[in-house]
Amino acid sequence: MSEQAHGLATEKEARDVAESARETEWEHPSFARELFLGRFRLDLIHPHPEEDLAEVARAKPFLDKLGAFMDRVDSEELDRTGDIPEPLVQELRDMGAFGIKIPKEYGGLGLSQMTYIRAMELVTSKDGNIVALLSASQSIGVPQPLKLFGTEEQKRKYFPRLAKGAISAFALTEVDAGSDPANLRTTATPTEDGEHFIINGEKLWCTNGTRAELFVVMARTPDVEKRGKMVKQITAFIVDSAMPGVEVKHRLHFMGLKAIENGVIRFNNVKVPRENILWGEGKGLKLALVTLNTGRLTLPAGAAGAGKMMLRIVRKWALERVQWGQPIGKHEAVAQKIAKMAANTFAMEAVAELATALYERGHYDIRLEAALAKLYNTEMGWKIIDDTMQIRGGRGYETAASLALRGEEPIPVERAMRDYRINLIFEGSSEIMRLFIAREAVDHHFKLAFDIVKPESTMKERLSAMAKSSPFYLTWYPSRWIGTGQLKRYSEFGKLGSHIRFIEHNTRHLGRSIFHAMVRYGAKLERKQAVLFRAVDIGAELFAMSAACVRAQMLAKGGQPEAIALADTFCREARLRVEDHFRNLYGPNDANLYKLAMSVLKGEHAWLEHGIAAEGTEMGIPTPTSSGPSATPSDIERGVLAGVP
Repeated sequence: MSEQAHGLATEKEARDVAESARETEWEHPSFARELFLGRFRLDLIHPHPEEDLAEVARAKPFLDKLGAFMDRVDSEELDRTGDIPEPLVQELRDMGAFGIKIPKEYGGLGLSQMTYIRAMELVTSKDGNIVALLSASQSIGVPQPLKLFGTEEQKRKYFPRLAKGAISAFALTEVDAGSDPANLRTTATPTEDGEHFIINGEKLWCTNGTRAELFVVMARTPDVEKRGKMVKQITAFIVDSAMPGVEVKHRLHFMGLKAIENGVIRFNNVKVPRENILWGEGKGLKLALVTLNTGRLTLPAGAAGAGKMMLRIVRKWALERVQWGQPIGKHEAVAQKIAKMAANTFAMEAVAELATALYERGHYDIRLEAALAKLYNTEMGWKIIDDTMQIRGGRGYETAASLALRGEEPIPVERAMRDYRINLIFEGSSEIMRLFIAREAVDHHFKLAFDIVKPESTMKERLSAMAKSSPFYLTWYPSRWIGTGQLKRYSEFGKLGSHIRFIEHNTRHLGRSIFHAMVRYGAKLERKQAVLFRAVDIGAELFAMSAACVRAQMLAKGGQPEAIALADTFCREARLRVEDHFRNLYGPNDANLYKLAMSVLKGEHAWLEHGIAAEGTEMGIPTPTSSGPSATPSDIERGVLAGVP
C-alpha cells in the first residue's frame, strides 16, 4: 500500500514542512558556517572565550552538593530495579537540580549554561538514568522553550513550579512522525469561542513522560493558506498532566537506561487554554529547532564525562593487569588505544566547552557548532567505550554484579555500553545530524546558484541566478585556492602551529570541494548523502581540531602545558582521517553499494537468509498480542525533524 494510502506525507510535503521550520537567516557569525564555506575565521574562536570566575564561584556549592549526591547513588540498583526512587528525586529537587538555569527571580539557581553542561557531565560519568531525568526536563522540556519564547505571564506561572522540581517532558514523536514531522497526527482543534484548543493524539518515546507534571506538546493546528496553497501548522502547547484526558498509556523499556521514565502518552480531548501556546500558532517546529540549538549542548558534555570515566577505568586497569611479564598498558596494542582515548577525550571536552562558551558570549549563531558537537562527541564517545570494553576483556563484558559476587571490583563497563548507545540516536540520530549539517553547509550556494542547476528552472531564472551569483564566485572561488591565511605561520601556537596551518589549508579545500560537488551533481546533490556525509565529517574533524588547539593554548598559558601533547596527538590522528575523507569524497563504491542495497530490498538475495530460525521467534521474542502493552527499544524521544534533529 502506498504512503498516500496510509495518509503519510509525500516527499515534497515532508520537505516543505522541514524547510518551513528552518532558520533561514544568519544574523550572527558562526565559525562552523564559515568553515564549510572554505573560510578559516580563527578570530571567531581564538583566543578561547575566558572562564567566568564569578560564575565558577557561584556554581561551586551546587556542584559540590551534586557530586556528593552522585557518590551516594547506587547505579547498579537503579539498573536492576528500573526505578529512580522518589527520595532520590526529592534530593535533586531540594538542591535545585531541576532549576539550574531558571532565573533566581523565579526561584531557580540562576546559573549559566556552562555550569549546566558541567553538571550534566558530572552526572553522566556515573549514571545515565539520572542525567536523562534532569536533561530531558531542562534541555528540551518546558524550561528552555519557556525561557526563550514564553510570555512574562507564562514564566510567572510555570517557572517557580519548575524550579521547585516539577518534572517536564517534550512530546513530539509519534508512530509515523519522528525525523519527519510532516506525518504528525496529534491535533489541536480550536473551540468555537477560540479560547481553548482540544488536543487529541498519542506520543511515543516521550522521555520523562511517565513522571512528568508538565509537557511541551507538538500538535497540528488548522492549516492556513499561504501564497495560494494550504500549509500545515504545528504548534507548541504547555500541557499539565493533571488536565483531564492526559493518560500515560504505558512505560517503555530499553536495552540500556533501565530506569529512564519513557512512555507512550495519550491525549484524549484535552482542553488547553489558548494562553498555553508557546511563541505562536504554527511556530512549533521552529521553536523545537531553536530550543535544540541550546539543548543539544548537553549530550556532547555528557559524552566527554563518559570518556573521562572510561579513561580512568582503563588507566587503572592497564597498570594492574599483568600479562606476558608486564602491565598490559605497556604492550603497544593497548598503549595505542590508551593514547587515543586520552587525546580524544581532551578533544571532546574542548568541543563541548567551546560550543557552550560561544553561546554564552552572545551574538553568535551556534546551530552548526551544537550539531557538530553532538555528532562528533557521541560517536567518539562510543569508540572510547568500545575500546574500554576491549581492554577490560571478559571483565568488561561481565556485569558489575557478577564481578562483585566473585570478589572483583564491580566496574560497570557493560552497563556503560548499554546506557551510552542511545546517545547516537536521540536528539537527532547521527544520520539526521549529518543531513542537518549538510543542508546548512550548502545553504549559501543553494541560495545563490541553485536555480542555475535546478532542472525545472526557466532560462530567465537561470540567467538571473547567474547574474546574482557571479560577483560572489568571481572573488570567492579563486581565494579558495590562494588565500592570505596560508601565508600566516601561527607562531603563537608553537608546536600546534602546523596543525592550525593544516586546518586553514583544508578549510579552503573543503569549501571548494562542496562547490565542486554542487557543480558536478547539480540538483541531485541532495540525494548524494554519502558524498555530503564525508564533507560533513571533514568539517567535524576540522572543527574538533580547532577546538582542541585553542583550548590547549589557553590551558598552557594558564599553567597546564601538558594539554599541548594531548591536542598534538589528537590533531595528528585527525589529519589522517581528514586526508582519507578527501581521497574518498566521491565514494568509488557508492553506486555499487546502492545498487546492491536495492536488490536486497527487492528480495533478490533472500536466499542468504535461509537456515535461520522462524521469523519473529528466532530471538525468543513472543508474538505480540492485544492483551497488554508492548515495548519497543528504539529511537528514544528527542529525535526530531526531517533533515534536522
